[in-house]
Amino acid sequence: MIYERGIKMFNASEFRFLREAFGKCRIPVSLHNPDEPISVIANEQFRSFMTIPPTSNTTLAEFIGELQGQTLYKTTNRFSLCYNYLSLTVDEKPAILVIGPYLPAPLSSAAILEIAEKNAFPFGALKYLNEFYAGIPVITPDDNLFIFLNTFCEHLWDTSAFALVDLAENYDSQLIPVINENDRQDDFDSLLMNMKLMEKRYDFENEIMDAVARGQIHKENQLFSAFSDSHFEKRVSDPLRNAKNYSIIMNTLLRKAAEKGGVHPVYLDSLSSSFAVRIEALTSYNDHLEFMLEMFRAYCRLVRKHTMQGLSPIVRKAVLMIDADLSANLSLATLAEAQNVSSGYLATIFKKETDKTVSEYIREKRVGQAKHLLSTTNLQVQTIALHCGIMDVQYFTKLFKKETGKTPKEYREYTKNNQNL
Repeated sequence: MIYERGIKMFNASEFRFLREAFGKCRIPVSLHNPDEPISVIANEQFRSFMTIPPTSNTTLAEFIGELQGQTLYKTTNRFSLCYNYLSLTVDEKPAILVIGPYLPAPLSSAAILEIAEKNAFPFGALKYLNEFYAGIPVITPDDNLFIFLNTFCEHLWDTSAFALVDLAENYDSQLIPVINENDRQDDFDSLLMNMKLMEKRYDFENEIMDAVARGQIHKENQLFSAFSDSHFEKRVSDPLRNAKNYSIIMNTLLRKAAEKGGVHPVYLDSLSSSFAVRIEALTSYNDHLEFMLEMFRAYCRLVRKHTMQGLSPIVRKAVLMIDADLSANLSLATLAEAQNVSSGYLATIFKKETDKTVSEYIREKRVGQAKHLLSTTNLQVQTIALHCGIMDVQYFTKLFKKETGKTPKEYREYTKNNQNL
């Protein structure tokens, strides 16, 4: 029985907050009676293809052992699954708070094979084992979530002097699951497992797309903490080709998400095309996870920078005309004439919707383009000025220094020196 009602020493709202915080990273948090069987802490999917030997009558208290007060325990079991435990008092009765399971690092296919061998799993169980680990979140020891947990413990016990204890490696020797083969109908169970895995992958992709559409780059740790190669749909035998195929799919999904977030295709096409080229240029399978995260960040930044949600069609078109070619004639009169509106009307609604005047917006974009070209190319300053739509190099230098505090030459030297640090 999970204690969620009438929590006294451990406040009910505190429990809900802790569970929701860890739930954001897909880590279960539960509160248990110490007399419950150890099976209560097993992941639901784990129980779907594993059973605890019927001869085991071990309770949670017997399994974990005696827990001291004001102590945060951690253990990693024989399946590389990590758990945290706390001893609490609920309704004047002892209770055990369980956090987990999670993985401290992604498990490679080779590591899963070794776990299967160590625990004498039959060969036919490997596909289920891989699917099981695909659903376990990865939380590294330096993750901010554990800073939050430590702070929570300080608040709970009203002291920063609580103990952190790693339980013995073999403490779960009594928990040796076996494959539940007698009750399994292979074809039907395989179908159900594949459906669950597919649903999990689609849920994950939808969460990522929603974050990109909102430009929520801060969600990268939350979303990608559980990300591993197990999320990939294995369509071919070559792991690198599989990674490339999934990267292509993800590139398309992120592009559509950014478009939903209000980014015009003129901005999306360039980023999407550059990623498409880089995907095919990948040479190492080990690089694809970081590459996936890089794509997520880039599309989030694009949404934050170029979203046009809330802009009227007239202002949206003016922005597109400016961004499309900074070297063009971008006078207020020209921009207004292109849409058959008066200069005064365009100036008014542009300022209202962007909080910048047309000239301020153009100047900001030109300086930004100049900074990019100065830091990434060896073009002459005069050529960069022309690319930014400024014919007079002296005026360009004066404008650039006013906006950045450095001349173009000083800025180039500054970025070059900092890149070499």
